[in-house]
Formats: sequence, structure tokens, C-alpha cells
Amino acid sequence: MTETPDGTLDGTPGRAGASIFRQALGADFDRLHPQLRRRFGVSTDGGYACVGRGTMRRIRRGPWWTVPFLQIGRLRNILVADVGEDVPFVVENYPYRDPHGRETVTFVREYSVPGRPRPSRFDATMVLDATRGTIVDYLGTHQHLAVDLDLRVEPDGSLLLRSGAQRFYEGLLGFRFPMLFSGRATLREAYDDEAGVFRLDLEVRNGVFGFLFGYDGTFTCEYPEATTAPERLRPVRHERRL
Repeated sequence: MTETPDGTLDGTPGRAGASIFRQALGADFDRLHPQLRRRFGVSTDGGYACVGRGTMRRIRRGPWWTVPFLQIGRLRNILVADVGEDVPFVVENYPYRDPHGRETVTFVREYSVPGRPRPSRFDATMVLDATRGTIVDYLGTHQHLAVDLDLRVEPDGSLLLRSGAQRFYEGLLGFRFPMLFSGRATLREAYDDEAGVFRLDLEVRNGVFGFLFGYDGTFTCEYPEATTAPERLRPVRHERRL
């Protein structure tokens, strides 16, 4: 299959369908590097997924007192508490319709840290809040944390993503999560034409305590045909509230 100008795959059924990223970015989506348009063009109508495999050059965390915070996040795959260099990882972006009928894309990452008996996993699923034109990122196996994402296309065609307001949901309980006890993420994804790889760089910082967690690395992508996500990538429960 060949890539079309809108970043999807020619010959893939339903390729005219707009991804949640295209809807959120509007006309700015077309300013993304073509490979990023392809990567973030995943949708059920598009008929394909994006599976990236690569290496984290470095995974790092803040001072010792950040460890309990990260370990709590590990319990339901909300954060990764490991550190290391040259760590193999996989990121799987599959589209599906959740039980509430919403277009959803998985962002499930697994890190094979040396010395660990099994890969560390970070689960996220994203939906579009059409009312606000904002992507909401549900974190963890039970979608306990809903995070608003601010997206911006940079002059070089890279995508800059910043996390915003966060809300915690459990049963009937729901409240805005105080940022004193959380962090704001800044993620940049770019495509390196010369090396033929995607590059990513993420930092999570707390407004009071500073740097909490970060990583940077490179990966390449495959685009298997898909109109739904495997059960192993879906959360245990789906939160209706945005």
C-alpha cells in the first residue's frame, strides 16, 4: 500500500474517515510531517493500526522521593517506575469503538527493562470530546484518570503534546485531580527523514517538586489492517465521563 497525501494508506478500506487527531487539530493536521499524519491517522474508518517498535535511549526519574509516587502509578499501568538505557519498547495504537460508542485509540506501551521478569506496561486510551474539540486521554487499566491534551503542530512538522486538567473517576466518585499530587507531561514526536525513524521525547514535571519522569528514544512503525483493538489492549472498564 502507498501513503496518500492525508497520511492514510491507499487501498485501506474506509481511508476517508477522520481520526480523532485530525478532528482535534483541524487544518493544522495537514502541517504534520507525512509520516506523522500516517501515524496519527489511525481510525476505525481508516482501517489500520500503528505498531511501533524501537529503543528508549534513556528512561529516567527524579530524586528518590519520586519513587513512591511512581510505584503507586505502576499498580494500574498509569506510570512506569523503571529506569534504564537502551530499553526495547513497543507502542500499539489500535482503533475501536468503546461500549459508549466513542471512537477510541489505544496507546499501550511496553518496556522490556533488563532484570525485570516481564515488561513494564503503560496503558492509555484516547477519545475526542467533540464539544470542546479536545482529546481526552484515559490513563491506566481502569480509566481512573482522564487528562485533557493540548496539541500543537510545530514549524518542522513535529507534534507537541501537553497534558492539562486531570479528573479522577471511580464508581460514583469524580473530582478534579489536584495538580500538587500529579504531573504535567510534555511530549514531542518528530520524524527523522535522514535516519528513517520516529523520535520522541517526554518529560513529566510537578509544579512544586520539579522533574518526575522522562524518556527519549526512536522507533519505526508498521501499519497492520485493523478496524478494532485486541482485548489485551483494552481497559478493564470504560469510563463514560470525560
